[in-house]
Amino acid sequence: MMKFLMMMIFMIPFCFLKNMFWLVQMMLFFMMMLFMNISLNIMNFCNLSYMMGCDMISFGLILLSIWICSLMIMASENLLSENYYWNLFLLNILLLLIMLYMTFSMMNILMFYLFFEGSLIPTLILILGWGYQPERIQAGLYLLFYTLFVSLPLLLGLFFIFYEINSMMIYMYKFYESNSLILYIAMIMAFLVKMPMYFVHLWLPKAHVEAPISGSMILAGIMLKLGGYGLLRIMLIFQKMTMNMGMFWIVISLMGGFYISLKCFCQVDMKSLIAYSSVAHMGMVISGVMTMNYWGVFGSYILMIGHGLCSSGMFCLSNINYERLGSRSLFMNKGMMNFMPSLSLWWFLLMISNMAAPPTMNFLGELELINSLVSWSWLTMMMMMMISFFSAGYSLYLYSYTQHGNFNLSLYSFYSGVSREYLLLFLHWFPLNIFFFKFDYMMIWF
Repeated sequence: MMKFLMMMIFMIPFCFLKNMFWLVQMMLFFMMMLFMNISLNIMNFCNLSYMMGCDMISFGLILLSIWICSLMIMASENLLSENYYWNLFLLNILLLLIMLYMTFSMMNILMFYLFFEGSLIPTLILILGWGYQPERIQAGLYLLFYTLFVSLPLLLGLFFIFYEINSMMIYMYKFYESNSLILYIAMIMAFLVKMPMYFVHLWLPKAHVEAPISGSMILAGIMLKLGGYGLLRIMLIFQKMTMNMGMFWIVISLMGGFYISLKCFCQVDMKSLIAYSSVAHMGMVISGVMTMNYWGVFGSYILMIGHGLCSSGMFCLSNINYERLGSRSLFMNKGMMNFMPSLSLWWFLLMISNMAAPPTMNFLGELELINSLVSWSWLTMMMMMMISFFSAGYSLYLYSYTQHGNFNLSLYSFYSGVSREYLLLFLHWFPLNIFFFKFDYMMIWF
């Protein structure tokens, strides 16, 4: 695992050389191919060094991190053409990728905590440095304080567990069981806010709307998955507590998912609509983890990876429209099928992925989450039915509103999509559908 860390560290000087913008991206793609080929012992932690290791959960999420970071560079070509601090932008992305890589591969839980919180800083710099409106400062503060407010209890909880079992190795946690409600709330809240759970989700739409395209991609693609990863790791300690308290989180998440789905129909900003749809999907992920059964945990893992690719792709689509029209309002973005018919296909493909149509990973994840939640209690069927129905509803609403209708007559010039944009969308959509056929590997692990 150290070799990939070294590779990322040695890529940093490239950021400050002339004409190296695309080289850094190519190096990230190359690293992705190398990482895909590491030998993975599916049943256990492997590739161990003194502090780092990799199992199936880490492997999928690290792969997603490298992939999304390389696509972020591809989506941010405007920075290069306008010469807008692109070298600092590349440096920021590499530092963020290093933080994420370390978060997902750390065996020591304290180091995991440090990098988990540290990944917030490059994201904050992305929003503040390359965001669009002056409100980005307020959005950055929301992001910072929501996350930091609940991270101190997590740190104290980690110290308490260290005091109890004299070890900070994640692997050792399976020999420890806690019945303390205070410890349970302290440990779990940091991850639920990061997900984000309904009631503590307000930072997410604000951050998304103010972030540049790269910031939105990393927030939707990876940042929300940090919370899910933490939950999957920490659940080992709190199995009894979750059996008692799980109902509480499941009810909040499913009811919240339903309310947020309705809220999506009220949005007029494309980015805001996609951000709220993320909250609804993450509600299902939290519910799946809290059922504490095989299908639920596996389904939430699959949905996390699927949602990372799908949501990131949808933000790219909204950004392509924003670059053309200078507005993300649904009232301005109408009749796009007249101008960019080939882009309508990508809108369609990513929208049906968002509403969990086969053969996408979202479909697989939602199917398993429905399975696990209905086996947990048949009453959850009602909420799952509503969330699935409305997720199809707002996806179609966004698609039909942007693609059909009369186009805005104030448009005086326009240009169609470029090959870079189509490649960017293809690289989001292709893995989303192709991994569907190889999910048996992950199934063996779980």
